Amino acid sequence: MTPGVDALLEQARAGLRRLSPHETVEAVSHGALLVDTRTVARRREQGELPGAIVIDRNVLEWRLDPASAWRIPEATGYDREIVVVCCDGYSSSLAAASLQALGLRRATDMIGGVQGWREAGLPMSDRPADVRY
Repeated sequence: MTPGVDALLEQARAGLRRLSPHETVEAVSHGALLVDTRTVARRREQGELPGAIVIDRNVLEWRLDPASAWRIPEATGYDREIVVVCCDGYSSSLAAASLQALGLRRATDMIGGVQGWREAGLPMSDRPADVRY
C-alpha cells in the first residue's frame, strides 16, 4: 500500500520552514527569490504577485538549479533563498521539497499561497508578470 498524497505533503512540509505572507514580504526585501508556479488561468483569476518570477512547475528544477544549462540568471547559488508560491499552498510545498532535494537548502514555500496573501491584505501587482520559460 502506498502512503498517498497527504503523507507525501506531510513529509515535504516536515523539511520546510514555511513562511507566512508577511514573512515572505520580509524575505523578499532581504533578497529572497519569489517564484510563482500558478497557471496562466489562475494568475488571470487571482492576480499577479508583486516581484514574483513566474516559472511553470514542469521546468522549475531546471530553471532554478545553478548548475543547469537552462537556469535563469537569478539562480546564482545553492544557498539562494527561494520562496515558492501557488494558489493555496499545497503544490508549492511539494515543489519546495523538490528544490531542497536538488540542493537548494533554503527553498521553502508560503503558507496559504496567493489566497493567503490576499487574505493578509497584501497588495497584488498591476504590472505584467515576469514569466520565464
